[in-house]
Amino acid sequence: MDKKQIANLSRNDIYEKEFKSSMRGYNQDDVDQFLDEVIKDYEAFENRIKSLEQENESLKEELAAAREKVKQQPPKEQSENQPSPGNTNYDILRRVSNLEKHVFGSKLYE
Repeated sequence: MDKKQIANLSRNDIYEKEFKSSMRGYNQDDVDQFLDEVIKDYEAFENRIKSLEQENESLKEELAAAREKVKQQPPKEQSENQPSPGNTNYDILRRVSNLEKHVFGSKLYE
């Protein structure tokens, strides 16, 4: 799987970055502290991304296995006692006959 780089900087790029000093420059300790926090965030993001990628791969494998299992299962056979859900003429006539017997009862055959 081709992994795309999300950020332009790595944690090493941040860690190794050198800033020039000037007369009115920033406090170097503050800059270092901030960069340490940024590095920790990068590490946390990288770890989370790796975790999610592994979970994603695991779920893809699980899905493929489930699909394969479904393909291998024989089709369900209908029992003889249950009418088929089809709409053949025979099924329709049998249902109409049963309905007439239920509604009209013995009056239909008198």
